[in-house]
Amino acid sequence: MMKRFGSLILAAVLGSTITLVSVQWFNTNNKEGVRIEHVTGIPSSQVAYTVNENGETVPLDFTGVAEKVTQAVVHIKSTSSAQASSREQDSQDPFQYFFNPRQQQRGPSQSSGSGVIINADGYIVTNNHVVAGADALEVTLSDDRTYKAEVIGTDTDTDLAVLKINQKELPFLSFVNSDQSKVGEWVLAVGNPFNLNSTVTAGIISAKGRNINIINSTMDQRGSRTAIESFIQTDAAINPGNSGGALVNLQGGLLGINTAIASPTGSYSGYGFAVPSNIVSKIVEDLLSYGVVQRGWLGIQVQDVKTLEDKASIAVNDGAYVNGFGELESMSAAKEAGIQKGDVIIMLDQTKIRTSSGLIEYIGLKHPGDKVVVTVNRDGKEKIFTITLKNREGKLGTIKRVEKDAVASLGVKFEDVDNKILKGLELSSGVKVKLEEGKVSRYTDMKDGFIVTHINDKTVKNAKEVNDFLKSKKAGDLITFSGIYENYPREYIYAVRI
Repeated sequence: MMKRFGSLILAAVLGSTITLVSVQWFNTNNKEGVRIEHVTGIPSSQVAYTVNENGETVPLDFTGVAEKVTQAVVHIKSTSSAQASSREQDSQDPFQYFFNPRQQQRGPSQSSGSGVIINADGYIVTNNHVVAGADALEVTLSDDRTYKAEVIGTDTDTDLAVLKINQKELPFLSFVNSDQSKVGEWVLAVGNPFNLNSTVTAGIISAKGRNINIINSTMDQRGSRTAIESFIQTDAAINPGNSGGALVNLQGGLLGINTAIASPTGSYSGYGFAVPSNIVSKIVEDLLSYGVVQRGWLGIQVQDVKTLEDKASIAVNDGAYVNGFGELESMSAAKEAGIQKGDVIIMLDQTKIRTSSGLIEYIGLKHPGDKVVVTVNRDGKEKIFTITLKNREGKLGTIKRVEKDAVASLGVKFEDVDNKILKGLELSSGVKVKLEEGKVSRYTDMKDGFIVTHINDKTVKNAKEVNDFLKSKKAGDLITFSGIYENYPREYIYAVRI
């Protein structure tokens, strides 16, 4: 493993020690040990020269790291049953251009993205939006070998997913500490833009801790945004198809997973954004160990001090301003410990907090039950609280993965429709939809109140008949819902697999 770093040991750090930390986690499905490697002790900023295989100092050269990294970056092809709709989407998908979009059409659709091998036994990390809604996933390695992939776990709050292919002894990348990366540091972005083979671009870290409000995440039960956004911003060229690709330092250490671009055209125009490796590794480890992400919660709503309209009463210029506790403040760990609305959180443990995204990232790396020392500024005076983080249910234990049966995974309830409404719509029968969290809400544009008149071209008479029909289906079966909306009396068709 040490030899893999051979030609890119930096002259500036020849006296440094390389430490490999191999952490074993247990897959919840088969309890096999899964080793994810971290590299520490390699400062990589202020790079000017490298050393070649003969020990000679040479100008900065990306060839060695590019060769290493491209072997561990894969192409992911996603195939799904396309939804068919006669109306345009209500909102623009923020990832539409970055991840090659699926077109609204009948029949299967395909799209593509990138992924990074993080374990020799075939574990791959990518973006959740690369695999969301897929009926089949195909991974192509740098040597053109192709494998079917299964989804081990996903996390919508960070837009990350872990896949597995059935292959051993694969080249992989090790995580490095993204907190140690610096603005101005050289980085490489590696992915498969425009369906090309692995492409490498170079640039620098332009900024850290960016919150660009791109991850589509729902409001949690506390009334707070649950998305964790604290991106590494880079000017390395990133284009469509790079979603899930690698952002690496000059030793080939994994600094982040490329996730988004800021562009008016959908192609590279100056800025790309990557989820930091510290967040990625935590999510991966949780998904492998528990099957679901274990996230500690303070139970507060925060915003940047700099965004406050009235800062006259605030004694500090930076920090995370506590503007509330959400709907269920009785479950808030912060309120329970003594945090008040109007406090400004300026430090967590020994880490200074300058922005709300910095706070969210720090807490997002913690687990339920972890203790955090919180320093706040209240009316010009500092106060310190020790808070035990809770889970999103307001408890201290870990969250268990809830397995739904095939029908329940759709997240749809059906209600009989009043005959007067049916008559007014010139319908003989139909059932009204009430959406919950599930495949239908995630992967189609169906809205609450949709009146289903046909399922798989079979006339729908009542809710009981619909439920009985769905129960007769098995996982993987394609279901098509045809019907109308009361205010839009034309046919809409939605398709999803159980």
